[in-house]
Amino acid sequence: MSILIVFNREPYDSTDVTWNGLRLAGKLKDGGQDVRLFLMNDAVDLARDVCRPPEGYDQDLTATVKELIARGVPVKVCGTCMARCGIYKNEPYFKGAEKSTMTDLAHWVVDSDKVLTF
Repeated sequence: MSILIVFNREPYDSTDVTWNGLRLAGKLKDGGQDVRLFLMNDAVDLARDVCRPPEGYDQDLTATVKELIARGVPVKVCGTCMARCGIYKNEPYFKGAEKSTMTDLAHWVVDSDKVLTF
């Protein structure tokens, strides 16, 4: 089964929404599912090395994304959002997070059995 998870929120927005989505991605991968992540809007900061957890937050979400990539989870990041979104506008995406397009996201949506958004 192919599962696409689309992230939209600022990584550290005083909630655990993004962290829980990444945890779900890991558990789905553990269960043998084909998991793919697409980062857009303010979630693009998840693919930037400059993004760090705020003081007192006990999870490094950027490190979690890198761990998922190392486990074979493809991660695409909205190219248009690079300059428009996130706290760290115009900062580059780290290696393994592929700069992508809305057309690529459309293909992934059509090609997925399930699409989840966080």
